[in-house]
Amino acid sequence: MERIIIADDEQKIRKLVGDFLRKAGYDVMEAEDGDTAYRLFEENRDHLSLIILDIMMPGLNGWEVCRKIRESSNLPVIMLTARSEEFDELTGYESGADDYVTKPFSPSVLVKRVEALLRRAGSGPAQACEKEFSDLHFNDDAHEVHLEGREIELTLKEYNILKKFLEAPGRVFSREQLLDSIWGFDFTGDIRTVDSHVARLRTKLGEWGNKHLKTVYGIGYKIEEN
Repeated sequence: MERIIIADDEQKIRKLVGDFLRKAGYDVMEAEDGDTAYRLFEENRDHLSLIILDIMMPGLNGWEVCRKIRESSNLPVIMLTARSEEFDELTGYESGADDYVTKPFSPSVLVKRVEALLRRAGSGPAQACEKEFSDLHFNDDAHEVHLEGREIELTLKEYNILKKFLEAPGRVFSREQLLDSIWGFDFTGDIRTVDSHVARLRTKLGEWGNKHLKTVYGIGYKIEEN
């Protein structure tokens, strides 16, 4: 059974979301603040499938918990918040979040977002199983990326963007195409989140990223052999 943490300082929100997730067949753990959420993550990291984080919580806030998780894990993260300003949404993605849901929300829709994110986390075409590309080794079975023998830690979105590029070297992917295939057709956030994810991916890949991940201005992005 897939295990999910729901972290929110409002007990009624935790119960509502938890009840819907349990009804959908998930094992749910609840945390009333950020410190508890991160402790539960540490104690159960090998058995977790996803974590839902409210942003405004006592102790560590949702952004801080997400950043700490991203130091060692690609666990899918959904940010849950009553705040809807664009800055908050972009900050959530910069923290490494995979999706962002604004209160008030439909619990059944949130469950669908969870299911879609877990499907994307576990999906991948067979041809992308293992690839070599100019000192970069991509192993989809092990969900690992190595560059010049060194493992590169990527978030789920960064990993899937890189996989998309490697499936078709030289092909230009528009921001809309990347949003649809990686975030899903129901994504309602800012299209510029694609830019921030590609920029962060390029930074993590260092000189290799600057050399091979290309911006095609006015269109999108591609990976190419130089």
